[in-house]
Amino acid sequence: MRFSDITGQQKLKKNLIRTVREQRVSHAQLFFGPEGNEKLALAIAYAQYINCRNPLSRGGDGGDSCGNCPSCIKYQKLIHPDLHFLYPVATTKKVPKKPRSIDFIEDWRKFLLGTNYYGTIHEWYECIGIENKQGIINADDCTEINSILGYKSYESEYKVMILWMVEKLYYAAAPKILKILEEPPEKTLFLLISEDPDQVLNTIRSRALPVKVPKPEVERKLTDNSLNFTTFREWMRWCVSSNMPELINFSATITKTGRERQKEFLEYALVVVQQCSSMNFLEEPVIAEEGEEREFISRIAPFINHSNLVEFTDLFNTAIHHIERNSYGPVLFLDVSFQVMRLLNSVPKKKNR
Repeated sequence: MRFSDITGQQKLKKNLIRTVREQRVSHAQLFFGPEGNEKLALAIAYAQYINCRNPLSRGGDGGDSCGNCPSCIKYQKLIHPDLHFLYPVATTKKVPKKPRSIDFIEDWRKFLLGTNYYGTIHEWYECIGIENKQGIINADDCTEINSILGYKSYESEYKVMILWMVEKLYYAAAPKILKILEEPPEKTLFLLISEDPDQVLNTIRSRALPVKVPKPEVERKLTDNSLNFTTFREWMRWCVSSNMPELINFSATITKTGRERQKEFLEYALVVVQQCSSMNFLEEPVIAEEGEEREFISRIAPFINHSNLVEFTDLFNTAIHHIERNSYGPVLFLDVSFQVMRLLNSVPKKKNR
């Protein structure tokens, strides 16, 4: 991955390049930003540039890795011996006990290359098939860090360790890496990737230089996720009509998709609530969706308004919180459905604005 392969983020790319030229590379950096943006791609491009044997002095952003030297070729295939990754994992049919990142390395490479480094945590879990479990960066992986980084680099100037979704670091595993994170071996670079830095353990976050990666200039639209849209639309119809058999079936079915998919669905629901708010309260609503999705939001907006907006937001956020704490899915979603029924069917008649 070269900087020139990444669309946008020109200012940040120039700043990263400048740290290398001025020899101000911080040994631990936390790249953070929203889901679906360029933070992981930038971190890998940065590492490739640092270890490139023939870096370009000029380019669209003032410099870049050459893309042709042996180091760059291995980086672009994610097989460089001095490039290491840790990421959330859990037991699967393939790895039934004591899972480690290295057990999934082939899946990881295919996942990154297949999504062009934009893959989400939900897509990763689906890729490795952890079903309804939640992945973590575990203690065995953290022990491995000390072993891997204790040796000299094979080929490059820097050994690079990338921790993707570092907020998934198991709290009991964190002490194993604190010392090496604070006082790493010479020419060692930690690049931590996070979507929610507030959820990163303070002991980890305080040891890394924050690098904020803004929202992508061209965001992925909600309509790319047609399954969430169609499922949410049907759910709302059943709630409005108080169709109990369908709601019971929905509560049982969505639970089988796994906790991460359940959270993703409810996060989509929160976005719909936000879009309804925009349609209700702004003279010029900010609605990115088009076609059927936009039409649906315009129809449901009168039912999600000033009288219940806060309750909807609290309801979906609380449900996500309970899912993260392993609540029993069928009961949880049936209860949420009852609350949605109540809120939708108690909306006062719309007043003229």
